[in-house]
Amino acid sequence: MKHLFTAIFFVLSIVLFPLQASKIGDIANIVGVRDNQLIGYGLVVGLGGTGDGSSSIFTLQSLANMLQTMNVSIDPNTIKSKNIAAVVVTTKIDAFAKQGDKININIASIGDAKSLEGGTLVLTPLKGVDGKIYALAQGSVTIGGMNSKGGGKNHATAGMIFNGATIERELPNNLYSKNDATLSLKIRNFANAIAIQKTLNKVYKENVATAVDPKTIKLNKPSNMSMIEFLAGIESLSIDYDKKQKIIINERTGTIVAGVDIEITPVVITHGDITIKIEEAQELPKASADVLVLDENTAVGLQDGRIKTKKGASTVANITRSLQKLGATPKDIISILEAIKKAGAIVADLDVI
Repeated sequence: MKHLFTAIFFVLSIVLFPLQASKIGDIANIVGVRDNQLIGYGLVVGLGGTGDGSSSIFTLQSLANMLQTMNVSIDPNTIKSKNIAAVVVTTKIDAFAKQGDKININIASIGDAKSLEGGTLVLTPLKGVDGKIYALAQGSVTIGGMNSKGGGKNHATAGMIFNGATIERELPNNLYSKNDATLSLKIRNFANAIAIQKTLNKVYKENVATAVDPKTIKLNKPSNMSMIEFLAGIESLSIDYDKKQKIIINERTGTIVAGVDIEITPVVITHGDITIKIEEAQELPKASADVLVLDENTAVGLQDGRIKTKKGASTVANITRSLQKLGATPKDIISILEAIKKAGAIVADLDVI
């Protein structure tokens, strides 16, 4: 428990200021320049009796179909081998991937196989959403540190192959010949969109950028440079990034992440056998047997189940520390923060994951 609170207070102190310098390439994407997902269905062979059983009819039929292409005709119902497993193969292809490039692939069993360890994926075409084949996959499956013999969770029915697929078809891309492009902010924000517009127009000394909404900035390249040069320059430029205040809570692990300057307005909260009153005071009570002053810099004091703070010191970080001193568990603290947010005493967004 002590270590958990230490971790909570550490992450609470990470973000100090909502305004910070950030490169445009870190906070915005170029529309159209993205990864694309590929998927395929294949067979893993060479399993030592840990493959799909006879109940996985699709596996037996797939094996029979594969053998048929090799001029071996066999009835699927007569196959008794447990050395094969049907799998789904997934990966992603970069927007500028070229023929011959190698990419990693992920493999997961879809039958009743016990383990894919030691298996080999046979040649598997990987398709995009348009139904076209963009890569071919094949190779030895890697399970890593996972095995199928231990108790508890069994993850040996999923693995990967490093550089297991070869790009066969390139994605169409004519970025070089374009005269315009679009930036999309990862998090919508009016101030950041305008900041990018002003910065780009100032740097290039012409109207090359127009913010059309809080997430989208239209770009027109200068006539004296290529689109690649223009976008490379844009991504390396820095702006004063207005970061929206947010509290992130992971209820499963009890982790709280927040900026230390997120304020909580005066409020009264009752949670179980804990009743607290967050109020601002001109002076903190003197430390005594029943009064705890955390420290002068924090400017937070505890008395009679109440949390007292100096003006401006009622922050999520300080209140969380105070709740711990009152004996609240991580679960209690999370519930209290959620209640404070619902009461309107916290302005910042609160995300529960």
